[in-house]
Amino acid sequence: MKRITFLTTAFLCLFGLMESLAQTLQSNKNMEELKLTKEWDKTFPKSDKVKHSKVTFVNRFGITLAADLYVPETTIGGKLPAIAVSGPFGAVKEQSSGLYAQTLAERGFLAIAFDPSFTGESGGQPRGVASPDINTEDFSAAVDYLATRSDVDAERIGILGICGWGGFAINAATNDTRIKATVASTMYDISRATANGYFDAANNADARYKMRQEFNAQRTEDYRTGTYLRTVMNPKPADDAPQFMKDYYDYYKTERGYHPRSINSGLGWNKTSSLAFVNAPILTYSDEIRSAVLLIHGEKAHSRYFSEDAFKKLKGDNKELIIIPGAVHIDLYDRTDIIPFDKLESFFKKYLK
Repeated sequence: MKRITFLTTAFLCLFGLMESLAQTLQSNKNMEELKLTKEWDKTFPKSDKVKHSKVTFVNRFGITLAADLYVPETTIGGKLPAIAVSGPFGAVKEQSSGLYAQTLAERGFLAIAFDPSFTGESGGQPRGVASPDINTEDFSAAVDYLATRSDVDAERIGILGICGWGGFAINAATNDTRIKATVASTMYDISRATANGYFDAANNADARYKMRQEFNAQRTEDYRTGTYLRTVMNPKPADDAPQFMKDYYDYYKTERGYHPRSINSGLGWNKTSSLAFVNAPILTYSDEIRSAVLLIHGEKAHSRYFSEDAFKKLKGDNKELIIIPGAVHIDLYDRTDIIPFDKLESFFKKYLK
């Protein structure tokens, strides 16, 4: 009787495993069919040192993500270390993240630059939504994809986040033990910036309550009209506007970095997205990260305090903060003469070995 019970239990466990596998395969087969651009439409020139292609993968919310895959043109053989890149917050993979990914591929890494959920060429409805949970998950979904590629060493996967995606990268590294090395470049903590304002100038309950009232009233209006109000991103700044606002305009609204699919180049965010960030700080447990973390920021960046405060909370001798002399926030978007790619290469090679 015991033997029959054991065999029955074993069969049920095996059946459950097979059913789970079938469901996983089916979910991957059911990925949304995305309309991906075939021509090279990046804001940076194509390198002849890497092979480029488009790929898709799905996150645990069932959203299909689009990515540019960059592979070194010549490889010695064996499985490669891999890096997933995204950001800045409101940008697309044809902008800064693609530049980082392509350059890392030139230096021997398999790299992907992906569009976050609800933006760019990635799927998800409604469009223009940001979420502390889903956007952190997007990084882990990229790790899912990389870890199951036959040409990637699953034990050597890192991530790199730019601007607001630097904060999501640190949050992902807190939760995802498969990530062995994390870089946050010119980092924003979007939760802190939303809830407290720049430089924590509106860090009080009354200011947050007023913000919640505004966003919740907008939710009612959105539902009533069946539309979603978008934010106005990077309008032409007045002469007396802060310099960083002029810098954002210079990158996103001029030939330097403009892209028609970019939230920051004109599409705008779904306004009520901010509600989630007011209520969900993303770096709460960052002091528990055991893997390596490198933060890079410009000396003259208005956002420098985000990286400095994040670094103070990190623990262990495998954490590092580098301040780039004279650099402002957006210099680390595309200034290849300023972005410390030699340091990025040595960091990832050290911790993805």
